[in-house]
Amino acid sequence: MRGGFWQQVLESDMTVPATPPLNDLTAELVSMLGSLDPVERSGIAYPVLATWLASGVYDDLLVSFGDGVATGLTVGLGEPNGERVFRRTFSALILAGCVTRDNAAHLLPVDAVVTWADRGLTWLVREVDLRGFVPQRGWAHAVAHGADLIGALARNRHFNATELTVLLDVIADRLVAPTAYRLAHGEDGRLAYATMTILHRDALPTDLLEAWVSGSTPRRTGGHQTTWGRGTSGQPPPSRTRDPSCGRSISSSPWGCTATPRRTRPTSPVRRRLVLTCC
Repeated sequence: MRGGFWQQVLESDMTVPATPPLNDLTAELVSMLGSLDPVERSGIAYPVLATWLASGVYDDLLVSFGDGVATGLTVGLGEPNGERVFRRTFSALILAGCVTRDNAAHLLPVDAVVTWADRGLTWLVREVDLRGFVPQRGWAHAVAHGADLIGALARNRHFNATELTVLLDVIADRLVAPTAYRLAHGEDGRLAYATMTILHRDALPTDLLEAWVSGSTPRRTGGHQTTWGRGTSGQPPPSRTRDPSCGRSISSSPWGCTATPRRTRPTSPVRRRLVLTCC
């Protein structure tokens, strides 16, 4: 279905085609999130999925669709300069789109949002491939896409002071951990925007914010510590290049579109932080 088929979809204002089935279309688009061709990944897969999310195509199946997308966050995780980084970072961007859709339409139960936060933030703090623009491959932009996910979560009605504090902690820990990479491709602005989104919720006490700014925020985690990193590197992209990221049912599919949402997962560092700050 690639090539000419998707060009026709783009030219139709990304209207969902009558055929093939949406399940097949979704499977191919999610696969293309990991494509090494920046046109397929950034020019087709991301804008089409983002548009369909925003227009409500996946509303009835948002939990299971997001669960399926989130599996991409662990593909090749730990590889310092691997080619599977694109699948991870663009999965994070689509997951941010899922949360953004819920922010607009109020579709998700709290458990789904917390589960996605757990998986997305755990990916962000464990990601070691922090390249921004990759020559011949286009944008990877893990830190920027992670910041976009944090911003979407910060707007969510299920996130209150406890969860917002965790988001701030993630931003701080991502920034201060040692790394050979530099925030050279707009990541600082995206992180700043996510931070301001948290602050605009007006839910956190002044003393906590002052401590966070000074770098001495009390980690209310029962002594749990997590090692995280930050930054990006690589050759600056050409000036003409920019990051494209700046209702119909689906039958049973690999993305879990009709499956019962998963309610239990192994306890991760981020989930432990959420639990400990709640207790």
